[in-house]
Amino acid sequence: MARIVHADLCMVDLTPKVRRTDAIQSFVSQETPILRLTDAEGAVGTGYSYTIGTGGPAVISLLRETLLPRVIGREAEEIEGIWRDLLFATHATAVGAITSLALAVVDTALWDLRCRRAGQPLWRMAGGAKESVPVYSTEGGWLHIETGELVADALAMKEAGFAGSKIKIGRPHLAEDAARLAAVRAAVGDAFHIFTDANQGFLLHQALMWADMLAEHGIGWFEEPLPADDVGAHAELSRRSRVPVAVGESLYSASQFKDYLVQRAASVVQVDAARIGGITPWLKVAHLAEAHNIAVCPHFLMELHVSLVAAVPNGWMLEYIPQLDAITTTRLDLQGGRARAPAEPGLGIGWDWEAIAAQTVDGSRFAIGEGA
Repeated sequence: MARIVHADLCMVDLTPKVRRTDAIQSFVSQETPILRLTDAEGAVGTGYSYTIGTGGPAVISLLRETLLPRVIGREAEEIEGIWRDLLFATHATAVGAITSLALAVVDTALWDLRCRRAGQPLWRMAGGAKESVPVYSTEGGWLHIETGELVADALAMKEAGFAGSKIKIGRPHLAEDAARLAAVRAAVGDAFHIFTDANQGFLLHQALMWADMLAEHGIGWFEEPLPADDVGAHAELSRRSRVPVAVGESLYSASQFKDYLVQRAASVVQVDAARIGGITPWLKVAHLAEAHNIAVCPHFLMELHVSLVAAVPNGWMLEYIPQLDAITTTRLDLQGGRARAPAEPGLGIGWDWEAIAAQTVDGSRFAIGEGA
C-alpha cells in the first residue's frame, strides 16, 4: 500500500451532443469535476462525476475545503474506510446530491488507482461476472423529437444490434405518448425492447393511467414515473402495473434503495455511480438488488458503468449516451450491439489532458498536498 500525497482537481463544462429534453427539464450543460490522486510511489488514479448544468461549483468547493484535505495521507487501498470517514465528515449535508457527487469523485479515483496498481481492469476487480453487456439507446428518444424521427432512430438501433431504445414520455395527453409508442412498436416489431422514462413527471393517478397504456404496447419498463422520494406511491403503482417500474437515478444512498426493494416498489434498479457516491456504494446496491432477484441497469455514465454492469451477475443492460467524447481518447467498444468492458487496468477511460486543460472552467482548478 501507499499513502495519497497529492490531489489535483478541476472541472470542465461539456455541451451535450444533442438537444436533450424530458418531462421536467432540458439539459443545457454537463459540469464534470475531474480528480487525479497520486500516491507516495507515484501511481495515479483519476476519478470524476457530473451534474446536468447546476451545482458543479458546490461540488468543487466541498472537495477542496472538506474532502480532499482528509484524503491526503490516507492509505490508498483503504477505500471503504476512506469513503465512510468522508461521509461522516459531511454528515450535516448527507444524504444528498452534492455530497454524493463529491464522494464519487474521490471514490472513483481510488478505484482507478487500485486497479492500476494491480494491473487489472475495473470489471474484473469489482467482480468479473462477464466481459460484455447488451446496450440500449436513449439519444434518439428525447421528448421533443417527432414521431417519424423516433421510428427512424429505433430502426437504426435495431439494425446496429442494440437490444432496445428508450423513449421519453410525458406529453400533455396520454394519446400523444400512445401514438408515438405505437408507431415505434409497429416499426421495430415485438423482438426489440422499448423502454419509457417519465422523469418523475406524473402524479399517481396519471401513472396508473399511463401504465395501462404502456402495457398495451409491450413496454419493457416505466422509468421514474413519480417523485423519487415517494416510495409508497411507487409501491402502489408496482402492485397495479403490468409494466416493470424502474428507479434509481434520483436516489443517493444504499438505504434509499433498500426501502424500495423491501417494499417491492421497483423491479429494475438504475443506480448511478456518481449520484450514489461512487463505485463502493454502487456495488453494495447492485448486490442488494441481486439478493432481491432484481436487475441492475444503471443511469448514464456509460464509460464507467460498462465495467460495473459487467462486474455483477445481475447487470442487465447499459444505457448508451456518449458523455465524455470531447475530453477522452477512448470510445465505448461496441460489437454487434454489445459493449465490451475495457481490458486496460483501471476504469478504462483514456483522458485527453490537453482537451481537459483547454476546457477547464476558470477558477475550478486546485492542487492539495505535496508539491501543491
